Amino acid sequence: MGLARELPDISCLIAFKKREMGENTMSTKNSEYILKEVRDKNIEFIRLWFTDVLGFLKSFSISPRELELAFEEGMGFDGSSIEGFARIEESDMVAKPDPNTFTILPWRASGNENVARMFCDIVKPDGTPYEGDPRWALKRNLKKAADLGYIMNVGPELEFFYFKDSGGTEILDRGGYFDLTPLDVASDLRRDTIRTLEFMGIPVEYSHHEVAPSQHEIDLRYTEALAMADAAMTYRLTVKEVAMQHGVYATFMPKPIFGENGSGMHVHQSLFKDGSNAFFDEKDEYFLSKEGKSYIAGLLKHAKELSSVVAQWVNSYKRLVPGYEAPVYISWARRNRSALIRVPMYKPGKANATRMEFRCPDPACNPYLAFAVMLAAGMKGMEEGYALPDPVEEDIFKMTEKERDARGIESLPGSLGQAIHMTERSELVRETLGDHIFNKFIENKKLEWDQYRMHVSNYELCKYLPVL
Repeated sequence: MGLARELPDISCLIAFKKREMGENTMSTKNSEYILKEVRDKNIEFIRLWFTDVLGFLKSFSISPRELELAFEEGMGFDGSSIEGFARIEESDMVAKPDPNTFTILPWRASGNENVARMFCDIVKPDGTPYEGDPRWALKRNLKKAADLGYIMNVGPELEFFYFKDSGGTEILDRGGYFDLTPLDVASDLRRDTIRTLEFMGIPVEYSHHEVAPSQHEIDLRYTEALAMADAAMTYRLTVKEVAMQHGVYATFMPKPIFGENGSGMHVHQSLFKDGSNAFFDEKDEYFLSKEGKSYIAGLLKHAKELSSVVAQWVNSYKRLVPGYEAPVYISWARRNRSALIRVPMYKPGKANATRMEFRCPDPACNPYLAFAVMLAAGMKGMEEGYALPDPVEEDIFKMTEKERDARGIESLPGSLGQAIHMTERSELVRETLGDHIFNKFIENKKLEWDQYRMHVSNYELCKYLPVL
């Protein structure tokens, strides 16, 4: 199932991109470089991207003749119609493109004319950062860590489903974990998606069929958190664009099929300081430093408060139930994947690979806000010197409630309503997101929860209408 419009030959560009980016850093570009690229590559339009508070991608296009002005002054737009942005009397917003995020969009290439994109920082007319911009919320928290000498690296595993179309959940295959052709008929879709991501300078580690029928995963190579948040937004759109080219539909809905595993976004993360992994200690029995242990303890302690940010939809809590490999129990382990946090086993000579994996987020969250609250919780644990409890290597799914209580193992919120209640009381999340995003986010989530709980579902009609 090849692309309806062939992507350009990108093998040489991929090799160049890898040399340009190095092992783990994004390239540094300036406005002069971008202006030259636009001329040399026959760029017809430049799409300026940003997200609303919920993580939906927003975009408008400018022509090359407007680009220099965009770099110098930004491009004005009405923010009153963007979810979580300004009120109508404060609607003037300015989008300033980040030249480091410039790339050509392969699915818009048409030979002589190309389309490029850049992510934007949203500022107010006076040039100060706009407090409602999710990208700014992440940048602000990354700066706090940077002021202490830390760089946050992130490597998410985003899962998704392919369906025949957006009108239902008719699957493409009945494959399972790591299955290959003929069961895995989506190999070509994953291949073309990887080619497209690599073309845009987003390195991919590996891809495979996931546990559920028609469920797949493409893992991005870890990099600095802001670059990864941009990459995650690009990834989601790329998966959907390539699927559309193949005549099918891709979705990041956390739990689209009853009785099957849902889609998660396990987030591997670590802090680096002075070029070394701050989580690693070769003398520790778990090869974890004091900082690493306290960071993990911070995420464990504040996990309930973060839940509505990293799993932000009503449907997210259909995934976060026992029995489908979804981590609902607040504990950590090394081998045990029923725990909320997993610390992969240390391999000799691989100190930089020491990391923790936070397993409850799903791929439909806003990555800017999700990475921000994860970092804030971990840093809080380090600042306060939180003690890390012992790991739980037994299968928690098989424990009784009494056994879990005896071990002090708590659970994540069971619904969006419970999660909102936890987040609304959290000073940590409020401080991390800022009052503007915090209030807008809570307001939106309460509205979603009210709409859901008042909705009369088919389940209720089938179960109660014939007997009541």
